[in-house]
Amino acid sequence: MLAAAFDGTDLKLEERPRPEINRKEALVKVKAASICHTDLRIVDEGHKKLSGEGTTVLGHEFTGKIVEVGDGVERLSEGQDIVVAPNVGCGKCEQCLSGNHHRCPDYRAIGISIDGGFEEYFKIPSEAILRGNVVAIPEGIEPKEAALTEPLSTCFNAQTACGLEVGDFVLIIGAGPMGIMNLMMAKYGGASKVIVSEVIEERQERAEEFGADFVLDPTEFPLQEQVEEITRGRGADVSIVAAPVGQAQLQAIKSTAIEGRVNFFATLPQGEAVEEFPSNYLHYNQVYVTGTSGASRTHFVKTLDIIASGRLPLSEVVTDEYPLEEMDEALEKARKNESLKVIVRP
Repeated sequence: MLAAAFDGTDLKLEERPRPEINRKEALVKVKAASICHTDLRIVDEGHKKLSGEGTTVLGHEFTGKIVEVGDGVERLSEGQDIVVAPNVGCGKCEQCLSGNHHRCPDYRAIGISIDGGFEEYFKIPSEAILRGNVVAIPEGIEPKEAALTEPLSTCFNAQTACGLEVGDFVLIIGAGPMGIMNLMMAKYGGASKVIVSEVIEERQERAEEFGADFVLDPTEFPLQEQVEEITRGRGADVSIVAAPVGQAQLQAIKSTAIEGRVNFFATLPQGEAVEEFPSNYLHYNQVYVTGTSGASRTHFVKTLDIIASGRLPLSEVVTDEYPLEEMDEALEKARKNESLKVIVRP
């Protein structure tokens, strides 16, 4: 079978034997896999959870159909369409026992420390089945939509952490694929107005297409002043930073209302720090700041239900599709500003 595997310096196509399963594992025919910014970052910089031995198949945003099930597996059956939450916890620590396997200090990551979905057949590890990481897909969801369950669930996690409420003014900084999905989720969650801040023209246009009520360029006028004008001097109730830029984090805090909530959604590049952090602004305005990463199984399941509702134009987030044989072209396309999510079909 064909697989796209990372050898420590590059992502290359290679022929591998179809995986064999034991009695506690299952085999999936991959239907669609989405390229994440994390995949691009691994190709460029590596990852701390890579073993450094041999090659690893990347891809943690994917869906497929179960084609083989070990006789010791319960709840799963051949013919099921499934998605897999990629972070597999130890099952024993406080975070895992509270249902937050994505925060397990010793988690193993599908597509990083375990072979992922950029391959024709994916072997589900026994621990992923045991921990409940495998979730059946409701009827009516297209494969390219199902493949976006994981990234969309991280938006669900972020907005839950922010306590987004009906009627909130929401500011989203960054209109890349994750900014657009946060925009969609904010509108789904009842935001009265969604403001998007973006410096790149192609992405400003994308934000307008996906229903942003206001699209601002922070290089034209100070973002805080623009947001205060829109919110009648109050500031945003919720601000989500979906751009990996320290300055954007500072802009978000200063554009947020008294008792507002800020989420640092995007990861800053390694070595980048926020200078002159506005501690007194947080103190006097009682602004709550949180960071989120990944999503729990509960977030994952609820996100699937949201997708199944048909109320999000999720398929429109997929701007490009490629066969696995054209993985290099797919990666290159995923780096371009005009692209949102790029799907690979093994």
